[in-house]
Amino acid sequence: MLLDSPLMRLDDIDYHLPPGQVAQKPLDRRDASRLLELPRSAGAPSDHLFKDLPELLRGDELLVLNNTRVIPARLFGRRAGVHAQAPSRATLREHLTGKVEVFLTRQIDPQKWEALVRPGRKIVTGERVLFGEGELEAEVISRGELGLRTLRFVSRDTRSVPEHLERLGHVPLPPYIRRGDEDTDRERYQTVFAKQPGAIAAPTAGLHFTEEILEKIRARGVEICELTLDVGLGTFQPVHTETLESHVMHSESYEIPDQTAECIRRARAARRPIVAIGTTVVRALEAAALRAAESNATELLLAGKADARLFIYPGFPFRVVDALLTNFHLPRSTLLALVCAFAGRERVLAAYRHAVQAGYRFYSYGDCMLIG
Repeated sequence: MLLDSPLMRLDDIDYHLPPGQVAQKPLDRRDASRLLELPRSAGAPSDHLFKDLPELLRGDELLVLNNTRVIPARLFGRRAGVHAQAPSRATLREHLTGKVEVFLTRQIDPQKWEALVRPGRKIVTGERVLFGEGELEAEVISRGELGLRTLRFVSRDTRSVPEHLERLGHVPLPPYIRRGDEDTDRERYQTVFAKQPGAIAAPTAGLHFTEEILEKIRARGVEICELTLDVGLGTFQPVHTETLESHVMHSESYEIPDQTAECIRRARAARRPIVAIGTTVVRALEAAALRAAESNATELLLAGKADARLFIYPGFPFRVVDALLTNFHLPRSTLLALVCAFAGRERVLAAYRHAVQAGYRFYSYGDCMLIG
């Protein structure tokens, strides 16, 4: 439940960003990115490098990582006609040669996926799309909200559908990265701790970590645990309503292992700070805590699998997270709303203005900030 607060408009979480500060490629080294430290309640921001993170921590924190793995979710195919009606001779050529872009958004079962399809208006239920040389085929079996289609994939050779998707799919770089994906993106658009496949966008705050940085953090006495949230439409879906309160989030599946839940309970009992590495971790932890509160559970949060449809914006009462490491987010976005909820809208926007003036790199392959 949100605290009573005035309605917030999208203009309230807007800022100016010169286009040249949108990072188009990752740096040569993950830990070479810059880090802006922002005290959560008071004090001015300070400039650092990400490799300074171990020294910026107290040494008794609990860091929570999102171990989701990005799948090659963007596919390019061609139309193969429709089942519902035979195409006329005039449209047959278009059906056989028309290019189709499929962006997988959520897996339903091993063969079925929800997806965004372009050109959406022309792709009707019953139509088939061919990928590669025709060894992978998808049929549109239903239409849903937000332009989503449900596709059933079929392999036409000895390889499985997942094998085809891995081989034919492209890294789903965000649209503000104005280039095609490259071979290096398959490694750099993953965190070094990515394990569980299912995300269609990277949990970008984790992209800065290296194995060496993680070891230095552990050597400081910091405990590290993991959860999984499959980053999907809920994370990057634009806000189309005039007020934040009217926006409805798309659900994203998450899983909090029993061991992670126990680590969080112990940290809270010992009054050790719980540091979320990324907004996706915040959503999972706070959604699990809200579930616990609404079910009158005695635990701080509920472990296990669930769906997060939680929209966090100013006025939200945080129950679990004490500090947050996060990249810089798009203006007028749900992610920026979450950060403003955590540290205060005016403080966050002032920090963003500082980052713009200081030449920080923004968005997925950009720099980050530590709020705590």
